[in-house]
Formats: sequence, structure tokens, C-alpha cells
Amino acid sequence: MAQNPTRRAALTDAAIDVLAREGARGLTFRAVDVQAGVPAGTASNYFANRDDLLHQTARHIHHRLTPDPTVLTELLRAPRDRALVTALMHDLMRRIADDRAGYLAMLELRLEATRRPELRAELTGTIRDELEANIAYHLGEGFPGDRRTVVLLYLAMTGLIVEHLTLPEVLGSDGPAALIDSLVERLLPDPAV
Repeated sequence: MAQNPTRRAALTDAAIDVLAREGARGLTFRAVDVQAGVPAGTASNYFANRDDLLHQTARHIHHRLTPDPTVLTELLRAPRDRALVTALMHDLMRRIADDRAGYLAMLELRLEATRRPELRAELTGTIRDELEANIAYHLGEGFPGDRRTVVLLYLAMTGLIVEHLTLPEVLGSDGPAALIDSLVERLLPDPAV
């Protein structure tokens, strides 16, 4: 297999775009080649088979959705309170909205994982590890709330993101910003009260 990391990243970015637009059934080597604007057969030189393409694409999506260290550093200058948690949830929604294709591709991979046990095992491990890392980070940084709070934030934000990216009209006039404010306020009561 070819080892040009820049080309591999371009191909996995193209695979993400194909997944987001066409779904898992539309993800073929040819579709990736066309999306990436490379000669036919290029993707097959970088990925052993379709499963390898799916697995590497899943890993690349997580890399794309990682917080910007500069933005995170700036946010973390604030006190460890409910306002900071709210700001972090807004940053999460901003990152997801900025990389809509990345998150939609992840949703497609989750659906595909219901039919592919190896992909399910990989995604389960990756997402579980990320959730555990987020819990440890939240607790270690002294943010308000406990382990259950982080899990509830994760579940609430996941649902809000799915609605916002797929069927935003379901939420009516309630935009994600106001809903984020409300859900953090309800999950993290003001300690002064």
C-alpha cells in the first residue's frame, strides 16, 4: 500500500464527504477517487479493502472533530463553573456545524456499524474511550458536576447535534444556542441556590 500521508489524509477527507453525501452504500474506491480528484485506482493503493477504508475514515473523523488547542486554551482561562461548561458545549456545537460532513459521516459509520461487527467493535471502543477521557478531564479540571453529569451532557448534546444537522425544523424556533444554555443550566444547577 502507498504511504504518502498527505495523500492518505486527502483520500480519507474525500471518503468523509462521500459518506456524508451518499451514505455508506455510496462509499466506493471509485467514489473516493472522484471526490478527491485523483486518478482512478488511487484509493485502492491506500486501503487494503472497503473495511480498511471504513476503519481509517472513522479514525480520521475523530481527528477532524478534535477541539482546536488554541480555542480550548482560551476558553480554559475562565473559572471552572457552569458558564465555562456552557461555553465548551457551544464550542462543540460550533465545531460540529463547521464540519457538518464529518459528523454526518460519523452517523453513517454508526449505522454501518450495526451491520459490521468489526466496525462496531472499533467505533464502540473509540467512542467509549473518548467519553471516558472526557469524564476524566471534566473531573480532573474541577468542572462542576460528576460522572453522571458528563454522561448526561454527552447524551443531550448528541441528540441536539443529530436534530440540528439532520432535521433542524423539528426544533422550531428553538435554536441550538438557547437549548445548550438551557440544558447546561438544568444539568448543572447554580451552586449559590
